[in-house]
Amino acid sequence: MDFDMLGLAPRLVAKLSELGLTDPTPIQKQAIPHAMNGRDVMGLAQTGTGKTAAFGLPMLDALLKNGSKPAAKSARALILAPTRELAKQIADNLSAFSEGTHLKTVLVVGGAGIVGQMRRLEKGTSILVATPGRLIDLLDRGAVRLDMTEFLVLDEADQMLDLGFIHALRKIAPLLPKERQTMLFSATMPKQMAELAESFLTNAIRVQVNPPGQAADKIEQSVHYVAKAVKTDLLIELLDGHRDEMALVFGRTKHGMEKLSRQLAAKGFSVAAIHGNKSQGQRDRAIKDFREGKTKILVATDVAARGIDIPGVRYVYNYELPNVPENYVHRIGRTARAGADGMAVALCAPDEMGDMRDIEKVLKGPIPVASGRPWAPSEEEKPKPRGGRGGPRRHGGGQKPGNTASKPPRHKRRRKPAGARSAA
Repeated sequence: MDFDMLGLAPRLVAKLSELGLTDPTPIQKQAIPHAMNGRDVMGLAQTGTGKTAAFGLPMLDALLKNGSKPAAKSARALILAPTRELAKQIADNLSAFSEGTHLKTVLVVGGAGIVGQMRRLEKGTSILVATPGRLIDLLDRGAVRLDMTEFLVLDEADQMLDLGFIHALRKIAPLLPKERQTMLFSATMPKQMAELAESFLTNAIRVQVNPPGQAADKIEQSVHYVAKAVKTDLLIELLDGHRDEMALVFGRTKHGMEKLSRQLAAKGFSVAAIHGNKSQGQRDRAIKDFREGKTKILVATDVAARGIDIPGVRYVYNYELPNVPENYVHRIGRTARAGADGMAVALCAPDEMGDMRDIEKVLKGPIPVASGRPWAPSEEEKPKPRGGRGGPRRHGGGQKPGNTASKPPRHKRRRKPAGARSAA
């Protein structure tokens, strides 16, 4: 099957051919026919399998066949994404697919000048790609209206329906017509998110080409059980083995990733960092240099876990494990793009064992161990024995035990004076 057999407009098929896209991926084969029939769609597929085209092409086809121009300040289609990077990637892809047509795509995200975005929306747009926060800013200023929007897409729908964005969605949804086509796409969909998703869909078809949360087959995964104090040394050693290949390194905090990027630069690595403390211009330049191979290592928080499609990324390192297990799947999905091979390496410290167990539950199997051994549960993670007697603390990963002395029973401990307790 090729794109022509899906019934897409000939000019779209021709443009896809120019871009080197001739054979639809499994998610595209299954989702596009339903979407072209006007059905609401919930699509679940691994990262890197072409979800943007799966929702974008039938939407572009419908807009082309309709032919009408958008009214002032209106958007005929609205696509919401959780990160600036993902929103920009979607807008770039749709602009490439529709090049040479009358369709116009406008991108609105935070971190960029809002006045210029308001000007671009004055005459209306065929497709509006937005992050929720900036869209609400524009709605509050009267710069855009959604009462004529025919299509709504939530990309990375699980994150869009999470607590961080659901309040914004509940402000946006009532402004949309009830008669619209809605499509939700994601690589992961926890049960509670799936239940919430149903409130945005009408008589939807669920399209799933792999179990939710499953990583791409061509990603070779491994984990090193390592003490937190020597994580950086191990990462440097591993990166040193492939200085000429591109690698993404993920961690949890903005300050931690900025510090790590400086440490790697001091060791002679070509490295850049992106996180929430960087301006949008800095983030765009860092990704551009990484994409072009000017830098070989990109250190990032989860702002880069979704929306970076760079086929040359060979390695993904989880320097720190995510505390949302589904984010692990999104992180490692930055490698093995478009059928290529990739390596995903995790570094797990003792206090991350709970996160590792949650990740392996999502993956429905253990990650192969490259070095060390799984850490034993800490005293705080174990159920407390009856009677208040503590036992010796066990240590995993081959590390030397520390103080193994038992705590005295609670009723024999000396209480500090109230003043001392409040001062502490």
